[in-house]
Amino acid sequence: MTAIKEELATPTKLSSREKAAVTDETARAIIAAEVNSREEKTERLRLLRLQREAAETEAAPAKRKRRNPKDH
Repeated sequence: MTAIKEELATPTKLSSREKAAVTDETARAIIAAEVNSREEKTERLRLLRLQREAAETEAAPAKRKRRNPKDH
């Protein structure tokens, strides 16, 4: 029973190659999450911009022509 406790209490040491693999996997997961987050934000902002531009073009009144003072 004490052998099992000792095994569970002391984690096995990882080789440098295993440490590098764990670090690489973690870094790639973080980068992938950031890319996904950035793409979602870009898409959300693009949709908001298009909606705003559409609302501005609908709400913009037609420009009035200026009268030329020489025509009086």
